Amino acid sequence: MTTCAFAPFEWLVALRYLRARRKEGFISVIAGFSFFGIMLGVATLIIVMAVMNGFRQELFDKMLGLNGHVVVHSLGQFTDYGAVAKRVAAVEDVKHALPLVEGQVLVSTPLGSTGALVRGLREKDLKSLRSISRHVHFGTLDGFDKNPGVAIGSRMANALNVKVGDSVSILTPRGASTPLGTAPRIKRYPVVAIFEIGMSEYDSSIMFMPLKEAQLYFNQPDSVTVLEVVLKSPDEVADLAPKIVKAGGKTIYVTDWRQRNATFFSALQVERNVMFLILTLIVLVAALNIISGLKMLVKDKARDIAILRTMGATRGAVMRVFLIAGATIGVTGTLAGLALGVLVCLNIDHIRWFISWLTDTELFPAELYYLSELPAEMNPNETISVVVMALSLSVLASVYPAWRASRLDPVEALRYE
Repeated sequence: MTTCAFAPFEWLVALRYLRARRKEGFISVIAGFSFFGIMLGVATLIIVMAVMNGFRQELFDKMLGLNGHVVVHSLGQFTDYGAVAKRVAAVEDVKHALPLVEGQVLVSTPLGSTGALVRGLREKDLKSLRSISRHVHFGTLDGFDKNPGVAIGSRMANALNVKVGDSVSILTPRGASTPLGTAPRIKRYPVVAIFEIGMSEYDSSIMFMPLKEAQLYFNQPDSVTVLEVVLKSPDEVADLAPKIVKAGGKTIYVTDWRQRNATFFSALQVERNVMFLILTLIVLVAALNIISGLKMLVKDKARDIAILRTMGATRGAVMRVFLIAGATIGVTGTLAGLALGVLVCLNIDHIRWFISWLTDTELFPAELYYLSELPAEMNPNETISVVVMALSLSVLASVYPAWRASRLDPVEALRYE
């Protein structure tokens, strides 16, 4: 009897044991549960991690696509913004330095009203924000500086029931100064463009206005609120921030996207790690099922093991037979889970729409999650780590029952049989 590692007869016996006969049906059921447990565990891990990666990346792209990676503030009135913007834009790896006027307003029409954040930008600067210029669904940004109009998000347009060409009234408390105090300012503007970023919070609350018009409206004709700096790579902000401060001069200070969104992205990372640990338990439970199934199989096959030993099979050969049997369940379950997870990730939004239609419920409300569609982005390294972890647990779960089978005394097994 050959004793080489994983000999053909060992594969033959192991696979024969996995094909249940009628009297071994219960063992087959346990093996089936182990297989489906590992498959669902691996698939769930891959799907959840991909969705959380996609969710984080979508928020990252949309938040930083609308807001600068570095925000330059002035210690006083930001009147020299033109010169500072030129110096900052000349820094290596800086794409744009955008002068910006911001202010909170109340937007109203005869059919409704809502709060909004007005952002005053030049036409060329607004067009450089690809998350806006590429997603203008109605109207156009051409001639934005020349026309005293506004660009609003699709959700705001729906809330106010307006379309391109309609006018909206904008009210701000930052109006003209009078002997009785600051008087609120109200003015009507036509809607020249309607955009949809895909992040509901921005689509419902952001309004763009030409920079010059915003300066006049908010009563700061010679200054801006901040400079927003867009970098070629957001990850280089730690290296570039000191260079931007040096180029801008002593009257400025900066904040970056990490400081402004630190709590948000840290919470996402913690949630992602916790979800990985929790879902790993599904694979672990399925691996424990392999142990119980193999132990029952060893007990049921005690007579067969004894006969194999008397025919010349070594302890190592018996151990490898049951190791192959357990590992086969784990490997096939892991590969099936990988295929299922990839298939679901590639069609995640179609599946969401189908389930929503089938149950007549909204599974992914944009108002709660800020996104208009369910993203899924698989990380190759992460997916490989899930597969390796599942395979390792499956093989490790098979070692103890296989070792117990190899220690079975053939004389005692045949006597008590």
